[in-house]
Amino acid sequence: MNHALFFCFFYYLCTMFANKRYRLPAEWEPQSGVQLTWPHAGTDWAPMLDEVTKTYEEMAREIRKREPLLIVGPPTNDTWARDHGFITLIKEEQSTPLSSANGAGDEALLLDFCFNGWGEKFPAELDNAINRRLYDDGSVRGEYVDHLDFVLEGGSIESDGQGTIFTTSCCLLAPHRNQPLSKSQIEERLKQYLYAERILWIDHGQLTGDDTDGHIDTLVRIAPNDTLLYIRCSDPDDEQYEELRLMEEQLRTFRTLDGRPYRRLPLPMPRPIYDDEGCRLPATYANFLVVNDAVLCPTYAQPDLDSEALSVIGEAFPGREIVGIDCRSLIQQHGSLHCCTMQYPTGVLTL
Repeated sequence: MNHALFFCFFYYLCTMFANKRYRLPAEWEPQSGVQLTWPHAGTDWAPMLDEVTKTYEEMAREIRKREPLLIVGPPTNDTWARDHGFITLIKEEQSTPLSSANGAGDEALLLDFCFNGWGEKFPAELDNAINRRLYDDGSVRGEYVDHLDFVLEGGSIESDGQGTIFTTSCCLLAPHRNQPLSKSQIEERLKQYLYAERILWIDHGQLTGDDTDGHIDTLVRIAPNDTLLYIRCSDPDDEQYEELRLMEEQLRTFRTLDGRPYRRLPLPMPRPIYDDEGCRLPATYANFLVVNDAVLCPTYAQPDLDSEALSVIGEAFPGREIVGIDCRSLIQQHGSLHCCTMQYPTGVLTL
């Protein structure tokens, strides 16, 4: 082989492997559909199944207006698709949606992480098997990647689509997740598995009643134009005030990859909502879902605060319809709208 031919072949190999990098897209990028895992009598929803089913039907209607909907039925342990669903990566160099023609192939990586009921608090063996079933029956396109030796829930991470992953230390370092791995070891795993440039850790802000140990999608969300939407508590007498104040202070120190401060938009804190036993529930306006051309936002029958929250979210997502969905039923099981759903990039769902 002459030198010129060898150089061309070497260049081809380098280019081929360079093109194999992937990224976790931002939620507002084009989607092929959304997954809902439907409530049934074998879940904790049994005592209020009719009520929560109506909420799921409303979510389903709003999603179907804009994109396909994948419904996973029983048998499942529970319904939190955000935490047992695939985390899907797309090729880094893609600036346009994946083609759905002839399948996504290696255009998408379907990352199947372990879901263990938020640190072995609840049974999860059926939920943890859903992704493999979806892959085996052809419901999704892409390359299946087995990460079942590592616990990671979709609600615990946020991506800007450009290499930055946001997460919370109170969740990822919580008991029964990935011990004995250290914070630095977990960070290296996240960077490797998610092809991330960096991890930004949020060290404050867990909501009272949150059994996820502080998922980021209850606290801080990323929006276009380097915008952070975050929960702010304005009542100094609220038990969550100090933690959320410290979280806000930390967000002020964060910088984009090119060194600029983030644009910050505070969301109001809903007035306290309690269950029948008097325990506070983790209601939050940060638990919204971005879909094609719209944002579906949780509301809690608090018209003044609901309206304020929807207005702020609309400011962060200009040009999208802002749709409120009453999530008082969902919060009874300590979750909300985003927790119930998992979106997939264009070309991944086969619906």
